[in-house]
Amino acid sequence: MFNPSQADVRRYFCSVYAKSRANQALEALETIASLWIDEHPEYHAALADVDLALASMQQAQDGKTNPFLHLSMHLSISEQCSIDQPRGIRQAVELLTHRRDSLHDAHHEAMECLGQMLWESQRAGRAPDGDAYTACVQRRATQD
Repeated sequence: MFNPSQADVRRYFCSVYAKSRANQALEALETIASLWIDEHPEYHAALADVDLALASMQQAQDGKTNPFLHLSMHLSISEQCSIDQPRGIRQAVELLTHRRDSLHDAHHEAMECLGQMLWESQRAGRAPDGDAYTACVQRRATQD
């Protein structure tokens, strides 16, 4: 299983951003990451300087969104949907996308479910509950 460090994740997204800006060829996963980076211009400054990104790992963000975690979650949800794992997540995200008329907004809502699932898993010391995660996204897709 792939288990990158926090520094690896920061280097990866900074590298994708640099390659994209230089119009260099991107690998498949980098292309997906680049599309999510494009959706978040507010993160471009953080992605433009890998040394600063690495130096800021230990600094508290005072309520600010961590752009590297946020982009990682977009990438995770994209991958989950591509392989439909956990089972049913693809349909749930598609329904939520249709309901919100925005894949981006649907991902942000799915992130809340994903974060909740991970928090509960860590708190209880058990494996993540993919069924609960999918059910959470499905509920959001059917609520007003």
